Amino acid sequence: MKQILEVLGFVALVQGSVGLLQEVTGFLRGWGLVQRFGLLDGYEIYASVALLVLSFALFAAAESQ
Repeated sequence: MKQILEVLGFVALVQGSVGLLQEVTGFLRGWGLVQRFGLLDGYEIYASVALLVLSFALFAAAESQ
């Protein structure tokens, strides 16, 4: 279970980081999942920050086990 939480945390960390990097610099177009969802149009930064917070929560949950 710990490894699953760590893998999910890593994926969320990468996706959140790539999403923020895309929004701020325009670099790495086409890499992030956040920009692919039409539902999140205009809220990409908030979704990326939420993914980063989720990744830290998943890492903390993995460490507590």
